[in-house]
Amino acid sequence: MTRKGFGLKAIAVGGFTAMLMAAVPAAHADAKVVVFAAASLKDALDAVNRACEPEVGEVATISYAASSALAKQIEGGAPADIFVSADLDWMKYLSDKKLTKPDTEVKLLGNQIVLVAPKDSTVETKIEKGFDLARLIGDGKLAMGDFKAVPAGKYGKAALESLGVWSSVEGKVAQAENVRAALKLVSTGEAALGIVYATDAHAEKGVKVVGTFPEDSHPPIIYPIAQTADSKDKDTAAFLKCVESAKAAELFKEQGFTVLAPSN
Repeated sequence: MTRKGFGLKAIAVGGFTAMLMAAVPAAHADAKVVVFAAASLKDALDAVNRACEPEVGEVATISYAASSALAKQIEGGAPADIFVSADLDWMKYLSDKKLTKPDTEVKLLGNQIVLVAPKDSTVETKIEKGFDLARLIGDGKLAMGDFKAVPAGKYGKAALESLGVWSSVEGKVAQAENVRAALKLVSTGEAALGIVYATDAHAEKGVKVVGTFPEDSHPPIIYPIAQTADSKDKDTAAFLKCVESAKAAELFKEQGFTVLAPSN
C-alpha cells in the first residue's frame, strides 16, 4: 500500500475510506457493535475484543484507520457505535458537532512516540534539543503519519519543532495515512527512519527503537473513547464497560499502553 518516490503523501486515503464505508453497513446488518478505532490500537483492542465476548455476548466489528479519517466517516453518517481516537482533538471534533454522547467520553489510554529504524540498521542517537536527525536520515526518508491530521504525525511534528529540528527534515518526510502505514514503510526498508507510537514498535519485529521522544516535547498522548450519538446497538454499553475494565487494562498494558481510565 505504498507509493514509490513518496512525495509528500506516502499513502492515499480516498480508496481506504470508500472501502470502509462499504464494509461497515454490512457489519451493522449483523447487529454487532461497530467500533471505529485508531490504527495503533489494533493488536491490543483485538485482544480486548476477544476477551470481552463473554460479557458483551458477541465479538464487535472493529474498523481501524487514522483517527482523522474515522471521525470524518462518522461525521458523514457511517454507522459506528463507538469511536476511539488517538488524540483529544478528533474526539472534540465530533463532540462539538453533537456526534458523541458526552457522558460516555473517557480518557482511556496513554502512549509515547519513538524513533524507529529497520531492525538491521546501525543508526544510534540520543533524542535531545538540536540532535542531527537530518544526518541520520541521510538520503532516505522519515516516515510519519500525515502531520496535518493523523495524531501520530501531529505529535511527531510537534516534537521535532520543540527540539528545533523540524526545518532540517521537513523535506525528507514521507507522510502516511496512519501510523501503522508509516511503521510499514520502515519495516520494509522504504524509509530510513520513522516516528511511531511505542506500542507500534512493540508490535512490529521488523523495526528497532532508536530513541524515545521526551514527553515534554509534545502534547500528552491520550486516547479517548466514547459512544456515538446515533448508536442504537443494545450491546454498546456492555462493550464500553468491558473495555474500561481491569481485565482489559491488563491486555492494554501488555501492549505497552498506559491505562488512564479507572478500571471498573
